[in-house]
Amino acid sequence: MKIIVVGASGLVGQELVPALQKRGHQVVVTGRSEERLRKTFRDGVTCLEWDPASGPLPAGDADAVINLAGEPVAKGRWTAAKKERIRASRVNGTRHVVAGMNAAGADGPKILVQASAIGWYGDTKHNWVHEASPPADDFLAGVCVAWEAEAAKARESGIRAAMVRIGVVLAKEGGAYPLMTRPFRMFVGGSIGMGRGWFSWVHIQDVVGIFVHCVESESARGVYNATSPNPVSNGEFTKVVGKVLRRPTMFPVPPQALRVMLGEFATVVTASQRVRPLRTIGVGYEFQFSTIEPAIRNLEGRAT
Repeated sequence: MKIIVVGASGLVGQELVPALQKRGHQVVVTGRSEERLRKTFRDGVTCLEWDPASGPLPAGDADAVINLAGEPVAKGRWTAAKKERIRASRVNGTRHVVAGMNAAGADGPKILVQASAIGWYGDTKHNWVHEASPPADDFLAGVCVAWEAEAAKARESGIRAAMVRIGVVLAKEGGAYPLMTRPFRMFVGGSIGMGRGWFSWVHIQDVVGIFVHCVESESARGVYNATSPNPVSNGEFTKVVGKVLRRPTMFPVPPQALRVMLGEFATVVTASQRVRPLRTIGVGYEFQFSTIEPAIRNLEGRAT
């Protein structure tokens, strides 16, 4: 297939593009700077300069679109302007992706795999949630609802649409993992508060695998959680990281300290989310890393 990857220069995109190529797909990557794209991706990838805020995606004769674009939520404090960028980059950007797919007509893409987030569920405390669970009533949940609603409009044109709600991605080179493990490497690691909050994680290889599965499987329609089937408590995560890195875990981080440092974004860091990927497993995806210790050992290059 010829697949357009929107927002390809991010953490997931940089892993997903070569995975698609290895499976024989022709990949077109989009970004605001063609020069940056060419520095990021190797030969064999077509680079298309396009800003999701500028208007409809020039979808051409592609077979599928994977949309990963969105303002990073973890960079910078959540000012009013930052929150507007988070929302607009996802909602308006997805609207333009769908508009471009529709404008391409009969020769255009017939598959959309859209990134979303488990922010849909909010703070679930100790309760399990899954793909059919209702959204929370907070900022990120509202963004996710509007985001997915724009993607769902693609179905009106007969496009097969799948939404992937991504959990906390564990990757060696970027995302949350390097930030979360930095205190451990400095011998001051510890849990957040009492460590009882739930942590719905996913290894980067499984995020990539789920996107590939959704684009290739004709039965993949609707919402899928990209989270391990085995979420862990913050305390358990802390214990495993300390064990693998051979570091102490005796310095808990007070939640109120995070609120001072991070502002409103601290509510995301301290939230308890216990998410099940029921539909992801049901559609036939097999996780490469379903439990936390092998995942951490893989990232750290240490044998089990």
